[in-house]
Amino acid sequence: MLRHSPEIEVSSQLKHVRYEIRGKLARRAQELERQGYEIIPLNIGNPGLFGLRTPERLRLAMIENLPAAEPYSNQKGIFPAREAVVMQQQGRGVDVNTEHVFIGNGVSELIDLTLRGLLNPGDEVLIPSPDYPLWTAATVLNGGRAVHYPCPESDAFNPDMAGIEALITPRTRALVVINPNNPTGAVYSRERLTALARLAEHHGLVLMCDEIYDQMVYDDAEFVPLATLCKETLCATFSGLSKVYRACGYRVGWVSFSGTVDRSERYFAALDLLAALRLCSNVPGQWAVQTALGGYQSISKLCTPGGRLYESRKAIIDGVAKSEFLTLVPPRGAMYAFIGVDNRKIRDFDDEEFAMELLEQQHVLIAPGSSFNTSYRDHFRITTLPEEGRLADVFQRLEHVLGQIAERPPRLETA
Repeated sequence: MLRHSPEIEVSSQLKHVRYEIRGKLARRAQELERQGYEIIPLNIGNPGLFGLRTPERLRLAMIENLPAAEPYSNQKGIFPAREAVVMQQQGRGVDVNTEHVFIGNGVSELIDLTLRGLLNPGDEVLIPSPDYPLWTAATVLNGGRAVHYPCPESDAFNPDMAGIEALITPRTRALVVINPNNPTGAVYSRERLTALARLAEHHGLVLMCDEIYDQMVYDDAEFVPLATLCKETLCATFSGLSKVYRACGYRVGWVSFSGTVDRSERYFAALDLLAALRLCSNVPGQWAVQTALGGYQSISKLCTPGGRLYESRKAIIDGVAKSEFLTLVPPRGAMYAFIGVDNRKIRDFDDEEFAMELLEQQHVLIAPGSSFNTSYRDHFRITTLPEEGRLADVFQRLEHVLGQIAERPPRLETA
């Protein structure tokens, strides 16, 4: 007689790992789609879902080089792709060479790889709050401790310099900066970035700069590469094809190192080993990098007045302004809006419950604020990718559900 096997235990490392952007809500959305409902997916920045195609020149570059993409490439990536990253960075005033550039299966893989090569158990990484949750997850999965530094809404979600310094301990190894920011849309000033660079240099921290939205800024916002301000510590700059070049499915990202590279050879050897263990990243997509970085600005025009993303962002700002319940620090970059709910109008607001009600009733999928390792449970994030007319419809649906919640009696306090 066969015995029942015990339930399989999961790794204890996953205890503090969350990725609600594709969690319970997204799974429920898939169930509703299978039932025939049309879902408006605002939970993730995925340009292809909203008709924003990869530029044809990138597709052709990949197709034309398919015969050369059949073997494994060098573990760091093909030379033309790494050289293109070097040329872009040097054009911005950053001293970097091809030996210090790694190509990965999207920035996501490289975040994991660079933290794995850096952290010992218990080492700490300073990560913004709100954050892009992969940074927290990758830190925890690699034995580290994620320490979230404040980016207060009262200061337009900019990093609180005193708050960061107060969190530094002898175990702190790295400082993560996401600029333009996901989820808030903040774009940091040169002065704030200089302060972050000096802080990292003073404490000997590795600067990890997530700049995947570097060409997506609005109005008078200026993107300043953090590597141009950092000389006296190691600076890792992350970017890729997914967002600016609308090629999420190609899974091509890169990290380039500048600053004190002469004092980081053991770290580079560790990264080279880790890169070799996965053999290489997706080779066909790498052949699009040189074309992408050769001067074709695929998305910047869409972020200027009259451009698709500019007008969609404006529709969100207008939708919040007309709402009885919503607040917003207007995003100055990236492809998201981090929207608040006025707690004077809705006192018992719960971001996860609201997101599920919105999905079930109105078939709109959003990301709750608490998904971003933050205390902002009165916020939620949506992407700015849909066209302005679709967003106007979304705000009508949002307002309907918020109105229902506002009419409910307050919850009774439990002992």
